[in-house]
Amino acid sequence: VQLVESGGGSVQAGGSLRLSCAASTYIHSNNCVGWFRQRPGTEREGIAAIRRSGGETWYADSVKGRFTISQSDDKKTLYLQMSNLKPEDTGMYACAAGDVENPWYEDTWSRPEEYHYWGQGTQVTVS
Repeated sequence: VQLVESGGGSVQAGGSLRLSCAASTYIHSNNCVGWFRQRPGTEREGIAAIRRSGGETWYADSVKGRFTISQSDDKKTLYLQMSNLKPEDTGMYACAAGDVENPWYEDTWSRPEEYHYWGQGTQVTVS
């Protein structure tokens, strides 16, 4: 299974970007897909995730109200619509898929170790 991100780039503060993550095949055994961000000098952090069936979503507090995660009808493409971008949103954004047990419990959805498949990432720079 390959996950390939696209849509990153440079944007001014207040601008918008839409990231996409295409899966080479539908991953039947993974119930959650999400976006993670790694900023310079920090650990990778979960910023948004969605349950593949049902569509329940979770967000980090830092992006609530500004970012929206969604998936295509065939569930092979994941999106992250980012609005009102801030300089602190700068980082490498990667998508991931995993069979996350109880993702709603104590923000389990945001833990990188819960995910099995990862993309290479796409850089987002906000100035």
